Parts: sequence; C-alpha cells; structure tokens
Amino acid sequence: METEKKTEAVDRGWYEYLQLLVTVVVALVLLFSFVIRFVSVDGISMQNTLQHGDRMLVLNGWLCGDYERGDIVIAAKHGFENGSPVVKRVIAVGGQTVDIDFPAGIVYVDGVPLEEPYIKEATHLREGMQFPLTLQEDELFLLGDNRNESKDSRHPDLGAVKEGNIIGRAVFLVLPGKTEELGKREWNRISALN
Repeated sequence: METEKKTEAVDRGWYEYLQLLVTVVVALVLLFSFVIRFVSVDGISMQNTLQHGDRMLVLNGWLCGDYERGDIVIAAKHGFENGSPVVKRVIAVGGQTVDIDFPAGIVYVDGVPLEEPYIKEATHLREGMQFPLTLQEDELFLLGDNRNESKDSRHPDLGAVKEGNIIGRAVFLVLPGKTEELGKREWNRISALN
C-alpha cells in the first residue's frame, strides 16, 4: 500500500514536471513566433552603429505601432536582395518628402537638413532613385548608417518600403559581433537600440 502511494507520488511528480516542460516550450515558441525574435546583422551597411555579426532582439512588426525617424528596422521586399531581410534606419515616414544633396552629402526631410550623428560618412552615393521623393502614407524611407556602403531606399529595387514589408524594430543589441578594426567582440556595446 505504502509502495503504491510512493509510486503514485513519483508518477505524479514526473507528470507535473513534463506538463511544466511542455508549457514552457509552447510559451517560448509562441513568444519567438509572434512577439520577438533574434536577428543577425549581415554586412557593413549599418556601421558604426551595428557591426557584421551583431545579434539583435527584434520586436515583431505588428506590435511596433507607428515607426519614427531614427528607428532601426528589419525589412524584406521581394525582388530586393533575393527577399533576404535587411537592417536599415528609418529616415522618413508616410507623407514626408525626402531630398538628398549628394555633392554636399546632406539628407533633407520636408526641407530640413537632418542632424545624423550616427552615420559613418556623409551621403554621396547615388543609387538611381529620383529626388525629391514624397512618401505615401504607408511607406518608410530607409537608409543604412554607412551611407556609401549601403544598398537602401536610394536603390530603385527597394525604394520607399511599405510598412507591411517591415519584419520588426530592433530594440536591443544582445550579442556584439567581432569588430572589423579590433577583430574581437566589444561587450560594452550591449545596449538598447535607438
């Protein structure tokens, strides 16, 4: 009798443990499917803000609300970079007009020059888009921080990006990649993005 009670208690313990394990796995799958995800930076188009190999925590697009200038977003558009996700910065949102003075390297939004302390160098590279460009209400204009090494909204294959093509907004740098200059991870770069 007492042996049966001990066996039942052990069985109940294993059942509760298994139930907890399944609940945790399901919760994690739902969390990483519908709320957040990890994304790696591939390339140098966002230097010096982000380095190749950086791993970011990204809030899924449908939870982001309205995008603002300065947000770092992940976008994917059929026909651009084989539909692979790209990491870029929001420069202008729907209804705004973007103009770029390429000889001077200055980006204007609604006629106002942007102060951009995050860029690696001024914007001199033309990609084929015609400026000034006025965005539709559901569009974003995206540029990389390493302007002359970035294929972004200046390129006709990407152009202005519909908000529906935004996968999410980067919110936190979780794991820094190895920097090109030092060849090692700079752990002090771990921080919130934007």
